[in-house]
Amino acid sequence: MSEANTNAVLSASDVIQCRNISDKKVGLFVTCLVNAMRPSIGFAALNLLEQAGCSVEVPQSQSCCGQPAFNSGDDEGTRQIAYQTIEHFEHFDYLVVPSGSCAAMIKKNFIEVFKEQPHWLARAKHLASITHELLSFLVDVCDFEPAGVKLDGTYTYHDSCSGYRSLGVYEQPRKMLATVEGLTQKPLNGHSECCGFGGTFCVKYSDISNEIVAEKTQNILATDAQYLLGGDMGCLMNMAGKLNREGHSKITALHTAEVLAGMTEELVSVKNAGK
Repeated sequence: MSEANTNAVLSASDVIQCRNISDKKVGLFVTCLVNAMRPSIGFAALNLLEQAGCSVEVPQSQSCCGQPAFNSGDDEGTRQIAYQTIEHFEHFDYLVVPSGSCAAMIKKNFIEVFKEQPHWLARAKHLASITHELLSFLVDVCDFEPAGVKLDGTYTYHDSCSGYRSLGVYEQPRKMLATVEGLTQKPLNGHSECCGFGGTFCVKYSDISNEIVAEKTQNILATDAQYLLGGDMGCLMNMAGKLNREGHSKITALHTAEVLAGMTEELVSVKNAGK
């Protein structure tokens, strides 16, 4: 993240202090998908954490959470990635991730691959204890409510499998989105059903994945919402890609953090410029 971009994103003047953690240090795990495909989510996460009064650092040498290796049965490859992640983030008070799937990987699967390595198992358990998905962290730990965010329009919400089932992320994003002036929610049928992405699943079983996401996009379009929101870049990328291939350009897919950070207008303008 460049200094110029960071300064631009962190220009919000209204700062709401985190509850009891103003002296704590937060390590932001950006995720490889965000870094490669949608850096604006990383900037939005940083923006919101700063607004909430958190002291945030973004270790530059961070990489993947190891999920592709783990899902492919490569436990040793997963451990090699986990070693680095643990060493980079275990000294923080909190590790925050703008992705339910990556957060669940760190909280749960790191422990599984270190079952026979007591030293690293203890460190993995410690890291798991301080790891939080971004939207739940802002609400459950920080008691944060965004201030002065406006967006006229309607949205529907997809709850990613990992965030919803593994981490219990459901009410938190909706609570914050309810504070956005002018924004109205439209319920999504099958809101918590898989979008078909599943990381390596969509590569190994592309035909099945396509059928799943086709059903998902039908439900999304049935809401007639202007925005599709969610908390996982992988899911959003998968659903937005399907919508785009089907010629449905009127609905815009955004990470919830981007909306809460007030970045919607800029991102929609970029999308429209590319048409």
